[in-house]
Amino acid sequence: MLIHSAGRLRLIAGLRRCRRHLFSRSFHWSPRDESKLTRSELVTRICRLLLHDRSNSITKLSFKFSDDVVDDVLHNLRLNPEASLCFFRLALKQQHFRHSLRSYCRIVHILSRARMFDETRHFLNELAVVTKQGKFSIEVVWDELIRVYREFKFSPTVFDMILKVYAEMGMVKYALYVFDEMYQLGRLPSLKSCNSLLSNLVKKGQSDVAMHVYDQIIRMGIVPDVFTCTIMVNAYSRNNGVGKAIRYVEEMEGLGLELNVATYNSLINGYVSEGDVKGAEEVIVLMSEKGLEKNVVTYTLLIKGYCKLLKMSEAESLLHQMKAKSIIADQHTYGALLDGYCKNGQMNEAVRIKSCMLSEGLKVNSFICNSLINGYCNAGQIGEAESILLHMSDFGLRPDSYSFNTLVNGYCKVGRTGEAFKLCDEMIREGVEPSAVTYNTLLKGLFREGAFADALHLWQLMLKRGVRPNVVGYCTLLDGLFKMGNLDEAFKLWKEILVKGFRNRVVFNTMLSGLCKMGKMVEARDIFDKMKESGCSPDGMTYRTLSDGYCKVGEVEKSFQLKDMMENDSISPSIEMYNSLITGLFKSGKLSKVMCLLDEMKAGGLSPNIVTYGSLIAGWCKEGMLDKAFSTYYEMRKKGLAPNIVICCTIVGGLYRLGRIDEASIVLQKIIDATLCSTQQWFGESYKSDGRHLDVQNILDSIDEGIKGPLFPIDIVYNVVITGLCKCQRIDDARLVFSDFLIRGFIPDNFTYCTLIHGLSAAGEVNEAFNLRDQMLKKGLLPNIAIYNALISGLCKAGNIDRALRLFHKLHLKGLSPNVVTYNILINSYCKSSRTDEAIKLKEKMVDEGICPSVVTYTILIKGLFKQGDVSTSLAVLDEMYSAGIGPDLMTYRSLVESCTRYGDAENIFNLHSMKQTDGLSPGDKFQNEGDMMKSGGFEFLLDACNEIEAVG
Repeated sequence: MLIHSAGRLRLIAGLRRCRRHLFSRSFHWSPRDESKLTRSELVTRICRLLLHDRSNSITKLSFKFSDDVVDDVLHNLRLNPEASLCFFRLALKQQHFRHSLRSYCRIVHILSRARMFDETRHFLNELAVVTKQGKFSIEVVWDELIRVYREFKFSPTVFDMILKVYAEMGMVKYALYVFDEMYQLGRLPSLKSCNSLLSNLVKKGQSDVAMHVYDQIIRMGIVPDVFTCTIMVNAYSRNNGVGKAIRYVEEMEGLGLELNVATYNSLINGYVSEGDVKGAEEVIVLMSEKGLEKNVVTYTLLIKGYCKLLKMSEAESLLHQMKAKSIIADQHTYGALLDGYCKNGQMNEAVRIKSCMLSEGLKVNSFICNSLINGYCNAGQIGEAESILLHMSDFGLRPDSYSFNTLVNGYCKVGRTGEAFKLCDEMIREGVEPSAVTYNTLLKGLFREGAFADALHLWQLMLKRGVRPNVVGYCTLLDGLFKMGNLDEAFKLWKEILVKGFRNRVVFNTMLSGLCKMGKMVEARDIFDKMKESGCSPDGMTYRTLSDGYCKVGEVEKSFQLKDMMENDSISPSIEMYNSLITGLFKSGKLSKVMCLLDEMKAGGLSPNIVTYGSLIAGWCKEGMLDKAFSTYYEMRKKGLAPNIVICCTIVGGLYRLGRIDEASIVLQKIIDATLCSTQQWFGESYKSDGRHLDVQNILDSIDEGIKGPLFPIDIVYNVVITGLCKCQRIDDARLVFSDFLIRGFIPDNFTYCTLIHGLSAAGEVNEAFNLRDQMLKKGLLPNIAIYNALISGLCKAGNIDRALRLFHKLHLKGLSPNVVTYNILINSYCKSSRTDEAIKLKEKMVDEGICPSVVTYTILIKGLFKQGDVSTSLAVLDEMYSAGIGPDLMTYRSLVESCTRYGDAENIFNLHSMKQTDGLSPGDKFQNEGDMMKSGGFEFLLDACNEIEAVG
């Protein structure tokens, strides 16, 4: 027994030693063991642990995660998705390891085969983000997906899934690549993925691409559903107009597809976008015929349509209809109506709608707050806009970039750029980074104030901060350089813009506008030609800009040639272009063509607007034909159009020009009384009609009837008062009023200083005019070319032409380029001092600089040459004028006839008579010389001259 017991004890001790040995080998591996394993053995061990659900043990293995190990494990476990996902996630947690593209491609194939679609989408999203960051190109990603697909021999489900992921993330360029490659691979995308791609293309504004993709989908044999149809209605409406969308809907219905309310809402949205509410209502009737009821979206779209047409009562009546039919209006419905009131300037009504919405238990959203901010800014109520931004947090909202940018724009519009910059600092503190839109708004504000140096500094700061300028930013800077008169820098920027690849209509139109405003018509025409050569088709704005430029330099014939060209391109001239042409005809003295053009405009279905009437009134006033100006004014009032500040001041200017100072001053005083609510009499006692000046009395009465509230901006009225005093040659009073307005908070601009400087120069106070120029510079305002023209004119009138020339030659140092007016002032001064040789040289320099001489230029030279008795040269200048395509006006003919009369040259007078008939100047064409109140008919004047020669002879 003892022996048996001793043996038993030895057996138990041995078993215990064996157990300890086994335990040690099973759970406490030595680091040396894994380091001795081959990669294949290590992968096998990892796979065995994962299959036995012992992933925690893997962390105790001593090995480094590598792409090769991970790829091998995923390959071995490709039929076990849970184990593969576990290991993939484990690798993600490693501090110094990042999955390779191949690993991602393996895991998404494994998971999609196992129909673990949520997990698949998660990793596809991660892969898409990596692609978007530029770490992998779409070509590389696709090639790797294909390689794994062929290696694993799995289903191609992942291809369709990544197509949908790219589309939903807005990465349409990548989605389109996958779409095309799937077709090449012989794999069809699902209809859901196709719909997602189409929808996001339309959202991105690529409706034309969406239509091309849709055609491919149909060719693939994929049958569209109602969602596809709704998307394509949106695409056709945006790209080809709602007419094409209607035809598409009819085609789908013909194929037996039953469309729903969403599809018809898309049609309604198309009509609303075009401002065609009548068309939208026809769709409503069609819906009713098909038994489809209007829903909240339908009503919201209709409300937007009426708001767009500023028919606010009709828009709000729809809201009442909704309540009557128990259709609950949501935030979008109230937001559309509120936004309409804001855009219409009816802020009290907008606030009322907000209160109604809140009483219905709805909450204010960011769109509504932004609409209110925008509305208040447009109404000049910046304080109210600030309050909305400040109290957004009360509604649980945070101001976004649109909120801040809108208020920044509001500050800039009223000249408070300092506060705009402070708001940008607040914007950054709130975690909203200033965007290109923010910088564009600030740039525009600085240029508007004339703070050109600050604007250029801001541009450099934007570049330094890594904000990439967009096309709007480049165009804003380009426009600013033109405002500075800095032609050289404008052309440098133009070359940079082209290098950056910005070659759309907006860019070309901005360049054209700048050149036309500077009178650089040769360069403008060159840009226009290059625009067409580059494949960028001119639009109505292009033609209108170039036409307006020609009109302003007196080359109205070229404007009419452009009109013919645009009509050949199937572009109908707009009301704006007709208005410009009317102004051009007046400027060129071709008065007989004005009414013909007006009749043509009306025949084309265009009605004269306030600008048309303003152009007509200005033209007749300039020609001294106040009877026609007044009759045009009455016609405008009968049409229900109220006078604006420009028209009222034009009439004042016309009265001043004819020497009717008292009447002009009374009308101006009436404007001041009506707008400033002032009792101060700047221009004499109130007007009392005695029956002799009935027209003026009617004008005064109509101002009373037409003005409803603050019709005219106060700063403009201040400028008008100063201008009126300068016109009356009351310079001392103008200075006193200027000081008074400064105390009232008036911020003078370039126009204010230009008016005062011009008035001082004309009064012979040139030194005082230069002092005012210096005052401008101290305030940070850069004088423009109009101000330097006034200074040069003052020096010439004072007989100091040498100093005027020195200032002329210094203009380029000030970043300015002389324009046609500058040259005309100096040429006129040379001619008056009998220095016609220098005048002709200056005209030649003008041409070399790319500035086209105007009819005024040639008339000054002709008159100057005749004054010296140089008839032959003056007639040669007339021939040159014809060769340049510039038709003489009555001023030119008058100068020639006066000189021919003086020298008894009857033959040339009869030649001029024939030339005048050829130019289409009829007896009804009148010319009014500002210094001569006598009106002279064209033919009558010529005949009188001939009779005078015969009498002398």
